[in-house]
Amino acid sequence: MTEIHAPGGPLPYIPDDVTVVQFMLDYTHESRPTAPAAQLNPCMIEDATGRRVTFAEVKARTTALANALSSRLGIKEDDVVCICSPNHVDYPVTVWATHRLGAVVTAANPAYTVGELEHQLTTTCTKLLIVHPWNYATASAAASNANIPHDHIILLDEVGEAVYPQQTVQRLVEDGLSCPPSFVERSLRPGEADKKLAFLSLSSGTTGRPKAVCIPHRAVVAGIIQLAHLANQQRMRWEERKLRAGDIWLAQMPFFHIYGLVVIMHFALFYSVTIVVVPKFHLTDMLASIQRHRINLLPVVPPMVVLLCKNPAISQFDLSSLRVVVCGAAPLSAELVRQLSSILPTVHIGQGYGMTEAVGSLAFLQMEQKIGTPGSAGRLLPGIIARVVRPDGSLAKLGQPGHLIVKGPCMALGYLNDEQATEETFVDGWLYTGDEVMVNEQAEVFILDRIKELLKVRGYQVAPAELEGHLLVHPDVADVCVVGVPDDYNGEVPLAFVVPQADALNRMKNDPAEADRVKAALVKHVADAKVQYKWLTGGVHFIDAIPKNPSGKLLRRTLRDRAKELQEQGPSVSIRAKL
Repeated sequence: MTEIHAPGGPLPYIPDDVTVVQFMLDYTHESRPTAPAAQLNPCMIEDATGRRVTFAEVKARTTALANALSSRLGIKEDDVVCICSPNHVDYPVTVWATHRLGAVVTAANPAYTVGELEHQLTTTCTKLLIVHPWNYATASAAASNANIPHDHIILLDEVGEAVYPQQTVQRLVEDGLSCPPSFVERSLRPGEADKKLAFLSLSSGTTGRPKAVCIPHRAVVAGIIQLAHLANQQRMRWEERKLRAGDIWLAQMPFFHIYGLVVIMHFALFYSVTIVVVPKFHLTDMLASIQRHRINLLPVVPPMVVLLCKNPAISQFDLSSLRVVVCGAAPLSAELVRQLSSILPTVHIGQGYGMTEAVGSLAFLQMEQKIGTPGSAGRLLPGIIARVVRPDGSLAKLGQPGHLIVKGPCMALGYLNDEQATEETFVDGWLYTGDEVMVNEQAEVFILDRIKELLKVRGYQVAPAELEGHLLVHPDVADVCVVGVPDDYNGEVPLAFVVPQADALNRMKNDPAEADRVKAALVKHVADAKVQYKWLTGGVHFIDAIPKNPSGKLLRRTLRDRAKELQEQGPSVSIRAKL
């Protein structure tokens, strides 16, 4: 086997002479649903207020904001605009207004510290910062450090009676509607969308500081078309389809992350889905939103699934409208899938897999299956070509593990001003994902782990995600992360950082000896189910919370450092492997 071509091709035509905003608001494409009922639905609903926003309103506000950004603030082609905000119904407006002017968007995590945001602003040479009042203080300090003028900070919203000196998006929209046009939107030449930047999105930063990924307009358009083409190929009855025009999705995945940006904010709106925009995740609030808005499709990340499986509050809400749960951003174990399925027995459950450098999804849930193949991160999207490369450089056969490298129409161009990182990740048209995978005959992808996160115990490779999935089904475990610690004999051994469930914490509080009993039980839980070299020989350590990045991926690097400190202090409760 040399290459794996995803089923479902060929793709419909992918235009190379339109920007993202032109494709979303002006362009007629064969993949877009034309059902009148779907077109009449609002494109967005504000979760807290129930405010309904139509496409016509979005289009008018986009053009008006672009007019004001040009006339009042001088934003022009190739300038960079940073949006630092939780999800908001005007988030698409700010993105697409920037694109109307030929400028570039860099979306930032609103939870960033001053230093983290300053890094993004300076790395991308941001000219204008659009920020939510919730994180105004941090953003203002970061902007000052990055030499962004105070009058180039725009508030996305106003909260309560708070008064800020900045302009707001709403006021700029009103200005833009009232003044003559100040810009002429440029038409792209054929092929220009392949290179013209739409987004500078920061990578997860698992190696060094976060890097700005250069994403061209056509890559975003291609990602939308790939998902729409997959949705249009569904051959089951309408009521059994996973992706349907006119459905209602909960938009709680952050729009600054590639998952929320491409799959939800762009594909869902393109496919005539109504998205309920949620600024912050909280479990009971999410359950209430599903009940209140009659949500049909729920995008989640693994930590949310853990909460759904562990929290009894789920039984207090009417979730009968829910038809599909899609998990992405990090692998979801087969054990958690089975547990979630038992809690939501009528719901279709599947996974997707992607990355910023691939501009969204590389694999998506299997349309024909009610429950995705256990352990699978979904099936390769139409248009994707994959290779699985073994450590010796040879190509793996189907079912064999190796490094996943891919190519397709939705790839980024590289990293901004980082030639070395670009050359290491983007090689001869192929994207080196850094993920250890196995691909089967159905083109389903099984994520074993990040290659650099695989443990090597006595010469055997151990995937932390496998042990984490097993530990999460234990009733005393709320969350977990497994890392390797050095060991003279074994090379390294697994250590589990565990967040105990509330009941376990109460037991430990009442009886100090209970902590050791719980640790021993968890070690035995793994030893009873796994081959000996996968045992928790490094022990178990309790922790208040597992550090994660915004996409839900575990920050193992942080806990590896903590594990070294613990190792110096002495062993935790563990069981030594027999020699």
